[in-house]
Amino acid sequence: MVEHPSIGSQFQAQTSYSRYQMPGGPVWTRGAPPYKEYAEVLQWIELPSPAVSGGAALWETVAARRSIRHFAPQPIELAQVSQLLWATQGLTAGDRLRACASAGALYPNETYLVINRVTDCWQGLAHYDVRNHRLGLLAEGDFSADIAAACMDQSAATQAAVVFMWAAVVQRCAQKYADRAYRYIHLDAGHLGAHLQLAAVALGLGSVNVGAFYDDEVAALFGLDGQFEIPVYLTAVGKPS
Repeated sequence: MVEHPSIGSQFQAQTSYSRYQMPGGPVWTRGAPPYKEYAEVLQWIELPSPAVSGGAALWETVAARRSIRHFAPQPIELAQVSQLLWATQGLTAGDRLRACASAGALYPNETYLVINRVTDCWQGLAHYDVRNHRLGLLAEGDFSADIAAACMDQSAATQAAVVFMWAAVVQRCAQKYADRAYRYIHLDAGHLGAHLQLAAVALGLGSVNVGAFYDDEVAALFGLDGQFEIPVYLTAVGKPS
């Protein structure tokens, strides 16, 4: 009996490159802006300027990296959030190139935050404005239980001082890479999660990357359509308990 291939194996096969056959044309041919910008937010908060030199030694930081799933109730500093954002999506050359690698320098993944306990900052849902290095408040309130429920009831998301969520604007990558873009979107998100974990260690913080979540619930929490902009990856960050 021949088994029908799973959707995963079909995806792998149909997005594979070979010397003699390449995937078809772009999924969306219309260009996508390199940045997502909200015309209106409830409030802007300017972030402290990040440090771009010095800091913890790289090899010691790599050796100390662990997934931390239990966090202390103390808040983290806004300056630490600023540094984490810069270490993942911060501009490092002009108004285009960023701290983390991205296929074709297209940077399809947008950064959203669930802010639970950060000094000198409101509690709520926020979007990172890359070009201006600031946060836009999308909704105010305690969303710790909501994000934990959407992450399949993982308690780390409730305990965390802040939860990073990356969502991909698919068209931004698919305009160049067609269906292969879905591979690159997830690879890019992996780079972001790795940078964030190392930056957290360098700041004396703990973190855990989260790939198990209810896609529709995470999308709904941040007001995403789940088709043209899709949740990809999350990381919970806080002070280790």
